[in-house]
Amino acid sequence: MECSISVVMGRTRNYRNRRLPRSFFQRSSVIVARELIGCYFVRELPNGTRLVARIVETEAYLGDGTDPASHAHIGETPRNRVMFGPPAHIYVYRSYGIHSCANVVCGDRPPQAVLLRAAAAIDGVPAMRRRRAISAGVADTALLRGPGNFCKALGITLAHNGASLLSGPFSIHAPRKGDRPGGIGVSSRIGISKAVDHPYRFFLLDDPHVSGSKRKNGASRRASRKERRHA
Repeated sequence: MECSISVVMGRTRNYRNRRLPRSFFQRSSVIVARELIGCYFVRELPNGTRLVARIVETEAYLGDGTDPASHAHIGETPRNRVMFGPPAHIYVYRSYGIHSCANVVCGDRPPQAVLLRAAAAIDGVPAMRRRRAISAGVADTALLRGPGNFCKALGITLAHNGASLLSGPFSIHAPRKGDRPGGIGVSSRIGISKAVDHPYRFFLLDDPHVSGSKRKNGASRRASRKERRHA
């Protein structure tokens, strides 16, 4: 199931019956990372507010010994234990002790995960802006640009590590029938010092919500040999 769409701002009233099942996540993180582009990440707050964001950028991380940039590469630890559990859960960690980063646990053979790098705010934008504490002059396109901002705007913290995507307040949904297809770019991942040549970053081409440099955003759409190995 390909979830790629162009970013078309609008409401998402009809997405609720399109919650992704466990089987969607029980595949290679490289496949899941690509197909999450254009899907909706949803968080329902206790007061009934629904925060909805359309995923526009992801990164895949493997646990098969070929990806030293993955947290799972060193084996199971208290920090990464959620990665070794069943798919369709959220793995949250702190980056440099400052920012929370949210990952989707997946894989036909765990541990694997997909980092949620950026998204477009769809519903609950006022609540997201309050959580980010940004001024009125900052555009909505910057709300969830980058994994730290993604978590801050949606209020995701270490307390949500291990939360299910199949029940409870967090979920991911397939695009609406009216969403238009859009091109997906492929590049190396951002901000890592190991396995820098692995083409496991996926993003919506020419989208203002995407993080990273223009060079990264202009990467080829063609799947590399490494990517095809996991397809």
